[in-house]
Amino acid sequence: MKKFNLLFIFIILLSLGACRSESETPAEITVDNTVKTGKVSGKVMSQNGVKPIGGASVFTFDEKYKIYYTTSDADGNFTLEAPVGNHTFYIQTGNGSNFRTEISATVKYDETLSLDAGQTKLNQVAKIAYVKGNYDKIEDIIQSLGYTATEITNTDLANLTAIAQYDIIFLNCGSRNNYSSNPTLYAAAEANLAIFVANGGSIYASDWDVSYLVGGTSNTSACSPAGGFVPDSKLCSKNIGNAGNVGATVTNTGLTTALGFNSLNINYDLGTWQKIINYDPAYWEVLVKETSTNDALMIRTNHFSATGLPTTPIGNAPTTTFTTVCITLPGNIQISISVPQVLVPYLVALGATVGPCSGSANSGYIYYTTFHNHASGNIGNSGVILQYVILNL
Repeated sequence: MKKFNLLFIFIILLSLGACRSESETPAEITVDNTVKTGKVSGKVMSQNGVKPIGGASVFTFDEKYKIYYTTSDADGNFTLEAPVGNHTFYIQTGNGSNFRTEISATVKYDETLSLDAGQTKLNQVAKIAYVKGNYDKIEDIIQSLGYTATEITNTDLANLTAIAQYDIIFLNCGSRNNYSSNPTLYAAAEANLAIFVANGGSIYASDWDVSYLVGGTSNTSACSPAGGFVPDSKLCSKNIGNAGNVGATVTNTGLTTALGFNSLNINYDLGTWQKIINYDPAYWEVLVKETSTNDALMIRTNHFSATGLPTTPIGNAPTTTFTTVCITLPGNIQISISVPQVLVPYLVALGATVGPCSGSANSGYIYYTTFHNHASGNIGNSGVILQYVILNL
C-alpha cells in the first residue's frame, strides 16, 4: 500500500511538471533564477572579406530585452556572452544606421559558437555618394573595403532631390577649386548640404573642402568667409599648414579601439593645408590632434541644427525598419545602436531613449579632417583612420 501511494505521488508530480508552461521555466533560466549563457565568437570583416573591422558593436537581447554587448578589437575579433537559445545577433558600426549585419544563431549552454567569416561581414545599407577631387580619392578606400559609392557633381549638390537619395556624401579635397566660376551654384550646394545634414544625412570633407562648411573659396585664409552653413563661430581654419610630418595622437576611445594604436605620424605632402585655428568644443569632438601643439586635426559633430530648414526624407530613412536608440550599459556607458522598430517600446520601458546618446536628435554627422587620401596614395597611415570615418558616418 505504501509503495502504491509513493508511486501515485510520483506520477502526480511528473504530471504537474509536464503541465507547467515553458514561460514559467524558460530554458535559459536556471533553478537559482540566473541566466544560462554560452558564447558567440567571430571576426568582423569588410564586405569583401579583406579588411578586419575594429570597434564594431556586437550585441543581442534576451527574452526580457536585456542587452548583451561587446565590441570587436582592432583585428575584428570578438567574443560575446549571450543567453542560450535562438537569437538574432547584430553587428554594427557607428549608430548602425548605415552599416549593419544581422545573424540568426543558436547558443548552447557553456559552449562557444564560432560564426564563420561569411556571417560576420559588415553589410552596407547606406547609399553613398562622393564628389571627385583633385587631391583626395576617398572612393578608393570605400571600394577597397568592398562597398560602393556613386560619383556626383557640384551641380548635383545644388539639386536637393538629387542628393536626398543618399545617406552619406564625401567631399574630396579640391572638388571646389572652380568656385569663382559659379558662386551661385555653390551657394545652392551649401544650402542643400545644410538641409541634408539637418535631416539625418552625413557628410565628410577634407582639407580645402572645409569651404563647403564655412564658406569662401578653396585655400581660404580668412576666418569669416562669406557663405557656408556651419556658423563661423563654430569653426575657423586658415590655409597656413606647412608641409611635412606631423606627430598625431588619437583622442577618441572608439577610434583607438578600432585602430589598435593611439599615436601616428601624418605626412602633409602638399605645400599648404587648412589648419584649424579655433573651434567650439561644445559643438565639435576632436578625434585626432597634433601631439606637440594639441591643435585639432580631425573633428566631428552631430549637433547641427538651423531654424527654418525644411523637413525632407533622406536616404534609406523612409523605408528602414530600424530606429536609433541610446542604451546605458553597466558602468554608465552609453551606446547608440539601431534596432528593429518592434523592439523600441520594450527597450524604452527598460530605460532606453529614442535617438542618439548625444547631439541633435535629427542631425547627421559632419566629419572634417585636415588630412586626406591623396590621389598618389594614403598620406602616412591615415588611410586606416579614414576607414573608420567611412564606417562610422
